[in-house]
Amino acid sequence: MKGHFHAPDLDHDFFPGFVCGTGSDGEPRCPDGASNGDHINLWFGNFADGWFAIDRIMFVRLLVMVLMGLFFFFAMRKPKLVPRGVQNVAEYLLDFVRIHISEEILGRKEGRRFLPIISTIFFLVLFMNAPSVIPFLNVSPNARIGMPLLLAVVAYICMIYAGAKRYGFGKYMKSSLVIPGLPFLLYFLVVPIEFFSTFILRPVTLTIRLMANMLSGHIVLVLLYSATNFFFWQMNGWLVASGFTIAAAFAFSLFEILVIFLQAYIFALLTAVYIELSLHADEH
Repeated sequence: MKGHFHAPDLDHDFFPGFVCGTGSDGEPRCPDGASNGDHINLWFGNFADGWFAIDRIMFVRLLVMVLMGLFFFFAMRKPKLVPRGVQNVAEYLLDFVRIHISEEILGRKEGRRFLPIISTIFFLVLFMNAPSVIPFLNVSPNARIGMPLLLAVVAYICMIYAGAKRYGFGKYMKSSLVIPGLPFLLYFLVVPIEFFSTFILRPVTLTIRLMANMLSGHIVLVLLYSATNFFFWQMNGWLVASGFTIAAAFAFSLFEILVIFLQAYIFALLTAVYIELSLHADEH
C-alpha cells in the first residue's frame, strides 16, 4: 500500500510570526486560508496591540531563561560546605568553566576577573542548546541567529574592552593591526587583513558556528523522525526501514547531547582566547 510523504513544516519553528497584510507592491502576504489581520505563528498577538506577541522559539527562549534562573536559585539558595544534589551539579559546572576555560586561558588573576562573563556565556549557550533534544520543545533557540549574534556581540565588546582598558583604545588598535618590522608598502595589504580577521571575522564565526551546528542538528532530527513516521504509519510492510530510521534518530540524539555541551565549551573557550589576545595585543 502506497502512502504519501508529508514534508515537515519548519515555518513554525524557524520563521518569525507575522500579521497578514499587503506588501509594498500591493500584493497580499498571507498563507493559504488566511486573511488580512490574521496572526500567523504568533502567541498573544491580540494582547496589548501585539506588543507582547511571541513565536514558538521566543517562547522556548523565555522558558529556558526561567528554568536556568530556577536551577541556580535552588542550587545556591542554601549552599552547604559539602555540596549535594543540584548544588553539586552547579558547582561542578562552575568549577569546570573556572579551571578548564577561564583560568587555563587567562591565568588565575585575569581568569577570575572575567569569570562572570565567561561563565554566563557558557551557561546561556548550554541551556539554550538543551531544548533541541527535549520532547515537545525539540528546537534550540540558538538555531535562529538572534541569540548567537547577541552572545557574539557580548564577547566582542569584552574583547575590545579588555584591550582598551589595558593599553588605551588607540594603542590597542595599533597593536592589533600593525605588525612591526614590515616594509611600509606592505602595511596597505596587511592592516586591512588584520582588521577583517580580528574585528569582523571573529564575531561572525562565533555566530555562524553556533547557529549552524544547532540548526543542522535540528533539521537532521526532523528528517529522521519524519521518515520514521512515513515508513511506519504510511507504508505498510516497511517496518524494517522505520526501525533503521528510528535507531538513527536515537543515535543522532545522543550525538546531539555531545554537541550541546561541546558548542557551549567552544563558545566560552573562544571568548576567553579572544580576551587573552586583547590583553597581550602588543606581544603578537
